[in-house]
This record gives sequence, structure tokens and C-alpha cells, in this order.
Amino acid sequence: MDIQTLTLFFQWCSIINISLLVFWSLFVIGAPNWVYRTQSMFLPITRETFNITIYCFLGAFKFLVIVFNVVPYIALRIIG
Repeated sequence: MDIQTLTLFFQWCSIINISLLVFWSLFVIGAPNWVYRTQSMFLPITRETFNITIYCFLGAFKFLVIVFNVVPYIALRIIG
């Protein structure tokens, strides 16, 4: 596998994962009550706990996308 293929792979991984992050963030910002009602059907959880959990999960997902998709892409672009 050459550097160009890896670069393209990480580029598309970054694009897809950042798109998911933006979509999910906008969904939570745009319809927070609907998201809470939908999720509370599966797990009985208070609104405050739900808000903290969603915030932490979005932060963790953002961190993982940056570390495992964006940083390798930038590194491959630098050495390529």
C-alpha cells in the first residue's frame, strides 16, 4: 500500500466522520427534546444526565476523529 492510497483513505475517513459529527451535533442542537424523548424510551435517564452524557459522547467522538483520522491524514500529507 502506497502513501497516496493511505492519504486518500484517511481523507475519506475524515470527511465521513466529520460529517457524522456535524450532523449529530446539529441534530442534538436542533431537536434536543425529540432526541431526549427517543433515547429515554430505551434508557430511563434524567434530562440533566442525558445532557451531560451527550456532551461527553460528542466530545469523545470529536477527540477520536481528530486523533485517528485527521492527524494521520495531515501527517501523510506532510510526508507525501
